[in-house]
Amino acid sequence: MRDALLDEWHPIAASEELPEGEVLAASLLGQELALWRGEGGVHAWPDLCLHRGARLSLGKVAQSCLRCPYHGWTYSEEGQCVAIPAHPGVRPPQRAHILPFPAMERYGAIWVSLGTCPGNPPSFPEWDDLSLAKTRCGPYRVNASAPRLLENFLDVGHLPIVHQGILGDPRRPEIPAYRVERRPEGGWIAADIPVWQPDPDGSGQAQTVSYTYEILRPLAARFQKTGEGKKRYGILAAVHPIGPRESALWMWHFWDPEKGATAEEIRAHQERVFAQDRPVVESQRPELLPLDLQVELHLPSDRLAIAYRRWLAELGVGFGTA
Repeated sequence: MRDALLDEWHPIAASEELPEGEVLAASLLGQELALWRGEGGVHAWPDLCLHRGARLSLGKVAQSCLRCPYHGWTYSEEGQCVAIPAHPGVRPPQRAHILPFPAMERYGAIWVSLGTCPGNPPSFPEWDDLSLAKTRCGPYRVNASAPRLLENFLDVGHLPIVHQGILGDPRRPEIPAYRVERRPEGGWIAADIPVWQPDPDGSGQAQTVSYTYEILRPLAARFQKTGEGKKRYGILAAVHPIGPRESALWMWHFWDPEKGATAEEIRAHQERVFAQDRPVVESQRPELLPLDLQVELHLPSDRLAIAYRRWLAELGVGFGTA
């Protein structure tokens, strides 16, 4: 079965990591990639020269072409070999053509798909909303499968235990009943889950906030929470599946500037929160997320995770799952 994750967009590098003329090595779903930027934009290629298999990520960009570090085979932005230094008078054969993967820039990151071009990356309307402040946190590289990592992002029940003193209190761990419904555009939504938090946004002010979670894509989700005065705060999260048991979590935060928080404070707050998540997620067994609901026990507070696992099975996601 063709894995559904092949036809998804995945964030794999920050735009600032790849200035024009640079080459960057990356890995996605076990596929080694060479990322580079030419006059036509960003490119994602198999990290393999067609001649003798050298890594193109060790090569150089010159005149908007990528040159292999081994024998100097030179490829145009379209992937066609245009020069072979050892035979300057020979026109390279047409089959000396690298097949590129779809790549684009969005939200300050480079997104790549290993399959057919699947439209656009996950929707993030707040990115263009000038009334909101925004910053990126991460990526946080983790020894865990990508679905495990995203499920942790969706898990409201762990907030009072793992993040006590910040996002919850073990003396007030109750999670009220909530509904999970399909989104018309695909995915799932669980709206208006009340959670008492001693420090929900890093300001030190305790309050009951309302969470709304949305699963947008197999490895992308978002939440928005509102507190006193209906001030908005939320996160778009997308997981980069590096290998079956290695992932990177990208998070774009948005918030009402009237909160008075700076981007540096938001990032410091997120660093503190994720430092609590990391050891727990890396400890989970089985390492691959089980889609058979009989493998683990479930509670009403796990409704969103149950919907997520069923949806992954329905879509045909095998990478990072069991």
